[in-house]
Amino acid sequence: MRAFAALAAATAAFATLILPAHAGEPGSSSTLPVRALLGVLPVKEETRTGYERAAFRHWVDADKDGCNTRNEVLLEEAVNHPELSGRCTLTGGTWYSPYDDTYAEGARGLDIDHLVPLAEAWDSGAGTWTAAEREAYANDLGDHRALIAVTARSNRSKADQDPATWQPPARPYRCQYYTDWVTIKTRWGLAIDPAEQTALTELARTCPNTPVTVEPAR
Repeated sequence: MRAFAALAAATAAFATLILPAHAGEPGSSSTLPVRALLGVLPVKEETRTGYERAAFRHWVDADKDGCNTRNEVLLEEAVNHPELSGRCTLTGGTWYSPYDDTYAEGARGLDIDHLVPLAEAWDSGAGTWTAAEREAYANDLGDHRALIAVTARSNRSKADQDPATWQPPARPYRCQYYTDWVTIKTRWGLAIDPAEQTALTELARTCPNTPVTVEPAR
């Protein structure tokens, strides 16, 4: 325990030293070990006061190509690509759902999950954002880790929980999930609560200290 605490303190200090002064500006990327990112995430109690899912407008067609965010993710993540017709109608295709190590034929049984759920984002900082910032978060195609196609069953099991109360049933994916969770929280300047910090720290003990590149979104 002491050794890990010392390591956490060292990685936090390392992150503070090497993060560029403009790292909070959109478009300026930084590459750091995931434990260093975890070590500098702010820890705060969460509040859900005023939360409504409708506060995060989605799915939008930001680039006006006829495909909304949901379909953009499906097209990007397909193992076998679906047929595309009309105004972005998808037929057939195969997807892999890493949460539950399952393949899905056709898009009907899939959800597009916000890796850090909308309610969790609200609780940990997004409640003070503008409507435009929340829309950008809900439709974030700028980082492939933000949105993920998974089976509806696994997504609804997760709901709005954080890693303190839910982790993917497919255990081999949990380290990737932890790494992506920390990265997205960093990208959007979101906090973690004490129970979440404990769960993430437990994962950090057994997961690789993977270097990750983060481009702040706001």
